[in-house]
Amino acid sequence: MAYVVTDACRGCRYTECVTVCPVECFHLDEQMTYIDPENCIDCGGCAPICPVGAIHPSWQMPAGKSDWVEINRLRAAETPVIAAKIPPLPGADEQARRLVS
Repeated sequence: MAYVVTDACRGCRYTECVTVCPVECFHLDEQMTYIDPENCIDCGGCAPICPVGAIHPSWQMPAGKSDWVEINRLRAAETPVIAAKIPPLPGADEQARRLVS
């Protein structure tokens, strides 16, 4: 079991999640982060800190989001690890307001 980043992260790419991960299981591309399920220890620290609610436990995925379990596995294998917070993408705050309202 692991936590999973969903498409709510796309276009925002806040990286607060990275700062609480004790095992550096987050990976990054130009649009969002992904969690490597092989390294995630299910600590759960990342989910509540995500400002857009993009992170969920794989065993409790929102309706229509179960494909993100496999997407995270595949993309984590193709992208570099991120271990430190970076600035969010331009326009992230506006997108976050739309997602959480």
